Amino acid sequence: MESKPHLEQRRQEIVEAMLRIGSMRRGTLNEQFLPVPHKGSKQPVLRGPYYVISRSEQGKTVSERVPAGKVERVRQDIAAYNRFMELSREFVELTERLGALEQAEETLKKTLKSRPGRTRR
Repeated sequence: MESKPHLEQRRQEIVEAMLRIGSMRRGTLNEQFLPVPHKGSKQPVLRGPYYVISRSEQGKTVSERVPAGKVERVRQDIAAYNRFMELSREFVELTERLGALEQAEETLKKTLKSRPGRTRR
């Protein structure tokens, strides 16, 4: 069984890790290549890559072009968001387990109180 102090310590570590995240962005970074007509050829030439970050907001896809010079920063921000979400899930799981431990402790205390006068031999 996990100890309450251990769970509380891990929760605190998670909160501190969340606070260290400086910037983040939701979404997915995609590369796009656009077909452009080429003189003297029937086949278009692909130009790119062009970078686009897309995310869902209120049921709609929102996309934004990303300049080539900012692609690496956007990748880092997306990774930071994914890390934040992992930490959030772990925080919720730990909090649920802490709640279950506290409820078990309360039940045990009530059980012990309801049996006064019992002596051990």
